[in-house]
Amino acid sequence: MSATGHAAIDRLLTEFDAGKKAALARAVSIVENHRAGFDVLLSALHPRLGRARRIGVTGPPGAGKSTLTTQLVRSWRETGQTVAVVAVDPTSPFTGGALLGDRIRMESVALDPGVFIRSMATRGSLGGLASATRDVCDVLDAFGFDTILIETVGVGQSELDVARTADTTVVVLVPESGDSIQTLKAGVMEIADLFVVNKADRPGADRLRNDLELMLGLRSGATMRDVPAHHGVDLKALGSAEREAMRDAMNPARAARKAAGEAEPAEWTPAVLRTIAAQGEGVAEVIDAIERHGGYLERSGELQGRRRQRLRERVREAVERKVADRLWHDLGTVEWLEARLSDLEAGTTAPFHVADALLARSGPLVAGVPSAAANAAPPASGITSGASA
Repeated sequence: MSATGHAAIDRLLTEFDAGKKAALARAVSIVENHRAGFDVLLSALHPRLGRARRIGVTGPPGAGKSTLTTQLVRSWRETGQTVAVVAVDPTSPFTGGALLGDRIRMESVALDPGVFIRSMATRGSLGGLASATRDVCDVLDAFGFDTILIETVGVGQSELDVARTADTTVVVLVPESGDSIQTLKAGVMEIADLFVVNKADRPGADRLRNDLELMLGLRSGATMRDVPAHHGVDLKALGSAEREAMRDAMNPARAARKAAGEAEPAEWTPAVLRTIAAQGEGVAEVIDAIERHGGYLERSGELQGRRRQRLRERVREAVERKVADRLWHDLGTVEWLEARLSDLEAGTTAPFHVADALLARSGPLVAGVPSAAANAAPPASGITSGASA
């Protein structure tokens, strides 16, 4: 990066530190688009991270995620908290464009000076988030927002990036989300720290809530755990606490609902809450559950564990990105690979052996030290030669 580029980043940081929203918007654009100096900017902001809570809101298309997000923003603003929203919209596979309609839906809070909304397109990312979402969240965290809400695109059963990005993940469903079998499937159902059955005035809402709680009770493994053998047991002789334990064990949904309502649980059981977000109904209960989950994360040490895992993944992502950039932007590497396509087509070598050979010859390049010698000597490519260079 040139001296001029460093000077521009320094000026931006000065305005950023002064709390100017225009500087925040420019900083977000730089890291979102990976413009020159984005890594310098993120490195300068890194010591400031860790203050903001990161809340992920995910679920299928049409579940009302944007409406619920707007209500959450309004509620937190009433308590004086500052809130940033990262709203991710799908990119067209044909035109590459995106409507960014989530921002349109949040118009009622968009002009609040304590709110910052950034819409992002997925740009082909398949995990429910844009590839630069974590970077953008870091910028918002460093700016000093109290809470960052991350709203994903409408997701299916396997788009799980939000769970690796947020401290608390809220999965929003509607009565039309599926039958009881859907609640047992792996994927998005397993990442929830909190379930919200939105549009609960529609038929089937109570059944979906019961199915979810039944799933949570079965997965906890508590079913029939404390039930005594029925032979020779005088049920009338059992105390009230024992009878209560039996009722919970024989009714997993009831046990899950009871566990989810504990003020300071030893283990977290996701609550299943009903909302009609368009009318603001049930939002206070969602806020309370998010706050209780935040307290649980801090008490249990899980918050530190999640954030450490996030840092570990950020390093892995940075390494993968740098290696890919250095390899595929190097003309010698591209020419070397092109020269081996004939052997691949003829079946005299395999992609795995070419990959091994490519890595073996690219050590200096991967380390950031371009080497003319590395680009000059092509390795042997026969199948029997393995990874020889």
